Amino acid sequence: MRREALPARPAPIKRAVDVILSAGGLVALAPVLLVVALLIRRRMGAPVLFRQTRPGLNGRPFEMIEFRTMRAAHDAQGRPLGDAERLTDLGRWLRATSLDELPELWNVLKGEMSLVGPRPLLMDYLPLYSPEQMRRHEVRPGVTGWAQVNGRNAIGWDEKFVLDVWYVDNRSFWLDVRILFLTVNRILRRDGITAHGSATAEPFRG
Repeated sequence: MRREALPARPAPIKRAVDVILSAGGLVALAPVLLVVALLIRRRMGAPVLFRQTRPGLNGRPFEMIEFRTMRAAHDAQGRPLGDAERLTDLGRWLRATSLDELPELWNVLKGEMSLVGPRPLLMDYLPLYSPEQMRRHEVRPGVTGWAQVNGRNAIGWDEKFVLDVWYVDNRSFWLDVRILFLTVNRILRRDGITAHGSATAEPFRG
């Protein structure tokens, strides 16, 4: 029997940890952020940041920011090329090291995201979710999450959503600590960066 969904409620300890670690990370990593920004500006031009509306807590939209990893490129008909053609060598390296996600610490500091939670996906996916899959929005989306440390982009969508909902039902301070440590290990090993045979994750089609 599925565990009943936990009611939405304030999580003061989790929020305090998010604020302290995101603010400290933005300060401590400022030189890294600056170097990455300069590299992107020099090799790909402006803009340096990629901004996109994503669904947050309870599906409310917010603007997520990351470092840009793809160049603007179109075919003869003016249509954007595929991810594989637009993803640059610098972009691949940024994704492999997860440096492209560092600006999301600003989203965490603002309260739009958490350090740990289901990854914010596309607004276009909302109508495609089953009621069970929609439960991933009962908590703030995260920079990293249970699905990310259990396969990241190398696992299928159904498995990702099962892991996301499992996190919603079992979330705790110590689980978050475990996920953060596992995330560091995953980044160092560069596991699950892309889906098999694809430059990025395959789109969710319901």
